[in-house]
Amino acid sequence: MSELRINPKYTKALAMIVNRCPYFSLLSMKIKDLQWGISLVEVKLEEKHLQPFGNVHGGAIASLVDAAAFWAVYPQVEEGKGLTTVEMKINLLAPAQKGKLLAQGRCIKMGRSLALGEAQVKDAKGILVAHGTATMMVVPDLHIPRYEKLPTSRLE
Repeated sequence: MSELRINPKYTKALAMIVNRCPYFSLLSMKIKDLQWGISLVEVKLEEKHLQPFGNVHGGAIASLVDAAAFWAVYPQVEEGKGLTTVEMKINLLAPAQKGKLLAQGRCIKMGRSLALGEAQVKDAKGILVAHGTATMMVVPDLHIPRYEKLPTSRLE
């Protein structure tokens, strides 16, 4: 069997949908790259991301880890099924205050009912801010509302 690759039409359509969703808009997150088993999610930091001490809130970083791990796995899910995160583990390793954060997501394992992804979050200087893992459950008949028919994710 040849190596699976992601369909560029699928990548473009999915990123457009996800980048416009309310939660991504709230946190100013954007999928910047999506490949088979890999994602890159960016946040341009604003005052809304900061906690009272002037650092990016851990919840915002957790959301970034979750998103990057999730979208690295999602294209591998069979058509007609979806994913939901059921567990996360995050290590916050350095503070961030301004600029942008980049989260590189990677699919570690895709199973029939569970998947494991990870993400590393770095600031604009390349400093590792956080690392985390996310376990996701495959859910039959879970679709993105109003966008049930995306291009196929796989190119062979």
